Amino acid sequence: MKQRFASGRRGQALVEYALVVPLIFLLVFGLIDFGRLFFTELTLQYALRAAARYAVTGNHLPDTTNPSQTLSRLASIQQVAQQHAMGISVAGLQISSTVGGATGPGAAGGPGDSIRLSLTYNLPLMTPIIGQFFRNGVYTFTVSTAFKNEPFLASAQE
Repeated sequence: MKQRFASGRRGQALVEYALVVPLIFLLVFGLIDFGRLFFTELTLQYALRAAARYAVTGNHLPDTTNPSQTLSRLASIQQVAQQHAMGISVAGLQISSTVGGATGPGAAGGPGDSIRLSLTYNLPLMTPIIGQFFRNGVYTFTVSTAFKNEPFLASAQE
């Protein structure tokens, strides 16, 4: 009789374990997903802010493939954003200005113009139960910032 009672307790522990473990895994992976969301949001904001701070100066980065040349202003801004994005792609970076519009070399504006940088990034979630609350299990970030360009030589705007 005593032996039967002991084996029943082991079965009860197994059932309790089977009920609790999925909840613990959901909690752990949910925390990881939300941590990734916050990390991505802050990283994108940081990268955009750093790129905008660089953009307002009118400077150009040196071209690594041709040391005697510099990158275009738009390519320089894109590269600064990528350097600060810590492994997150900023390929969708949009640069526009009040005077130069959203396309062409004047998109970053001239001295005294307002410049706007915006970026949309999609992060797939790894926890299916949490992912079902978002379209296709993907969270879409949209970050933007605007600054006024400093006075710089107008020849630097290209």
